[in-house]
Amino acid sequence: MHSIMPKVWDESTKPHLFCPGCGHGTALKHLGYAIDDLDIQKHTTLGIDIGCSLLAWDFFNLDTVQTHHGRTTSVMVGYKKVKPNRIAIAYMGDGGGYAIGLQAMIHAAYRNEPITVIVINNELYGMTGGQMSPTTPLGMITSTSPKGKDKKFGLGLFGPELLRQVASPDAFIARASISNPIKLKSVFTEALMHQQNNKSFSMIEVLSICPTNWKTNAKMSLEKLKEMEAFYTIGEVK
Repeated sequence: MHSIMPKVWDESTKPHLFCPGCGHGTALKHLGYAIDDLDIQKHTTLGIDIGCSLLAWDFFNLDTVQTHHGRTTSVMVGYKKVKPNRIAIAYMGDGGGYAIGLQAMIHAAYRNEPITVIVINNELYGMTGGQMSPTTPLGMITSTSPKGKDKKFGLGLFGPELLRQVASPDAFIARASISNPIKLKSVFTEALMHQQNNKSFSMIEVLSICPTNWKTNAKMSLEKLKEMEAFYTIGEVK
């Protein structure tokens, strides 16, 4: 008889901890590709916010810092000042970036702090039950807007466009989508190179999907993502 040897767990193939269909996995995978292509793994530190983004805590073999909600940008700015030769990435959702964390991100852009901020925009708060967020568009049904978002709450926050108004001309600010992973990786690469070479602020908003809280299947999720891309313009914000 042949002995049965225990299977060795391969860290490179382990599943992520996000809900099935969640866009965070795609975004993080291609951020990893960008880090590998630039060969900066040993020089990079990842800061993660509270919310769905905190599930990235063991996604990479990187030095990782989990912060309080909305404080990820501030923590990584402080870290970069102490470790100026490190690549500092702040990873968060639209709540951590555009609600509780907006003040910190605006001032980091204004001061041209040399960090890279990544904001995942799925138009609601994913981990806490699908509540309306700053990026929720008019009429969208969420757990806190069961009849659709009312116009008194605004059209939906355009974060990159807002930052562009105050950021240094040297800053790199863009919006991408998980619908085009190759382009997404390219944008991540450009943002990280901007921090590394230009010593400037960089920020990418990533349009993503949340099938769990959207209550959509795969086809419906991708159709809604196309609607998001029509509303929130893809590309570098100049």
